[in-house]
Amino acid sequence: LVLNLYLIVNLVVVTYLVYMGYEGKKYNSAFVLPIVFLSIPLAICIHTVTAFLFVGLPARPFWNTAILAPRFIASAFCSGPSLLLLIFLLLRRLKQFSISDKAVFKIGELLAYAMAVNLFLLGAEVFKEFYFATHHTVHAEFQWFGIHGHISVAIYTWIALACNFFAFIIFVVPLLRNQIPMLSVGCTLAFMGVFIEKGMGLLLPGMTPDTLGEVYIYNPSVTELSVGLGVWGVGALVYTLMLKVVLAINNGSFRARARHHASIM
Repeated sequence: LVLNLYLIVNLVVVTYLVYMGYEGKKYNSAFVLPIVFLSIPLAICIHTVTAFLFVGLPARPFWNTAILAPRFIASAFCSGPSLLLLIFLLLRRLKQFSISDKAVFKIGELLAYAMAVNLFLLGAEVFKEFYFATHHTVHAEFQWFGIHGHISVAIYTWIALACNFFAFIIFVVPLLRNQIPMLSVGCTLAFMGVFIEKGMGLLLPGMTPDTLGEVYIYNPSVTELSVGLGVWGVGALVYTLMLKVVLAINNGSFRARARHHASIM
């Protein structure tokens, strides 16, 4: 329900704005702003519902924590804007999109706050797991240190932590984030860190050891990597096609022809 509502909201707003740009008319803010504000709680609900799907599995105690929904939201505010900022910087470098340095650096500043919250929530979760160990702590041990000599997931976890930490340093130090190359590095690290953390660092420890105590070693197969690249490729293709239209409208090369009503004498 939340995903479909969010899809409808985005389709309505974006289609309307693009069409008004194509017609060369000013959009009606009284129509757009309420829908934009509606999209904010819907976006939060997407990550909340996703977290609830994990939290609602009592047989998986690693995911059974109330802090999972805030962690999903905080990490989404790190990875999403980072990816968008990288796209904006690329478009600006190709001279197809105009965005000021002030706006770029402001997004970098907001990323510092988001990453700080993300790392804080991660630290709170780690404290809960290790301060007073129970028999459920084995999942966190598998995530951070490995068990029975199996450390592949732990390696992914520490790589994700390193990416997020160094991204936070770049975002929080004005001298670093106010340089476009360093800001790009920070956005790349933030996206990679969250991607690894929420994949290898969250899914696998929740299922290892399994309910019978067995430890299975997992590494992505060529087929799985191909499917993943295919999904990202299709998304990038659709986004690129839509972006070509929007950029053409934005720079004025693709607009509706002026309608002249010739009078008949």
